[in-house]
Amino acid sequence: MFSTWEIILLQLINGLISGSFYALIALGYTMVYGIIKLLNFAHGDIYMAGAFVCLVVFGFLSPNIPGWPGIALSIFAAMILVGILGWLVQRFAYRPLLGAPRLTLLITAIGVSLVINNAVMVFTRGQPSFFQSGLDAMAGVSFGNIRITYIQIVLLVTAAALMLALTFFIGRTMLGKAMRAIALDKDTCRLMGINVYKVIGVTFIIGSMLAAIAGGMACVYYGNVQYTMGYMMGIKAFTAAVIGGIGSIPGAMLGGLLLGLLEAFGTQLFGSEWDAAFAFGFLILMLIFRPNGLMGKSEIERM
Repeated sequence: MFSTWEIILLQLINGLISGSFYALIALGYTMVYGIIKLLNFAHGDIYMAGAFVCLVVFGFLSPNIPGWPGIALSIFAAMILVGILGWLVQRFAYRPLLGAPRLTLLITAIGVSLVINNAVMVFTRGQPSFFQSGLDAMAGVSFGNIRITYIQIVLLVTAAALMLALTFFIGRTMLGKAMRAIALDKDTCRLMGINVYKVIGVTFIIGSMLAAIAGGMACVYYGNVQYTMGYMMGIKAFTAAVIGGIGSIPGAMLGGLLLGLLEAFGTQLFGSEWDAAFAFGFLILMLIFRPNGLMGKSEIERM
């Protein structure tokens, strides 16, 4: 029988794990929206593609490089390949339409999502696949009746390190400053000599890499991969980005973690079948009472 504090600790860990997944994917949503005002609804399928690449690469590596080294190499391979996929998507699907109305870009994003999703469905024949990491899923640190596994610790530390690294990159590097400048005024950036298309391409690559890492982490944590996994994860990550303030990097991190915690404690009180209801119910409340999100800012459009 769990005590009250043990239940709180257990749901805190569960919420932070799922919130870390949401946050990493939400960062891709918010970076792309911030720079070209595109709601990239194909991003959830990018996450799913990253999970499948990690699964396939680990299948080749695991006989000779088992455990964490093989997992790390598999996730790295997923980062590279899915980063290339993200660049190809923006180059051939989005770049020719950057001057088109936003609705055109939105419809294109939905089309890209369907293409990726159906391609993976054909490749896998619609069957779920299982990720055999070879790790001891029960090894970890105990607090009373609660056990925090080493897998959970590694995933949380990795997610935190990635978020800190991205914050430093956006705030301190020249490329990160160029991204922030383009988000404010693309035309002025062109006059200042900034290669806008190059920066947009890098933004898609970074967002796709973060989604691929989340996909690889999901392989390790959940142990199964299927072509439908990107839909709900993508919708919830988008919800997290809106809650935090779409276009805000810290907001995407905060929104993802907050959404994960809300789901964890909500399902503890009312049951797991209510997790989506909590997520989208909270989104509705945010849109009613704080439509710009927790850390978003009102935009003034020039006429």
